[in-house]
Amino acid sequence: MAISISMGLLLLILAAVLLRTGRLKVSHALVCCLLGFYLAGTSVAPTIHDGLTATADIVSGIRP
Repeated sequence: MAISISMGLLLLILAAVLLRTGRLKVSHALVCCLLGFYLAGTSVAPTIHDGLTATADIVSGIRP
């Protein structure tokens, strides 16, 4: 659950930065949000969740 909250916060910050710099239009952000809600309701959602969890585990295991 902590990974989901962190990932959500990271994506929110990234979207806010892109909106402020003018690289992401409000309509584009809305389409991305709608796509996320659509994917969450499909059978692909567990695969996406597993992939993001595996990626977070790999990144957290990297030592500089």
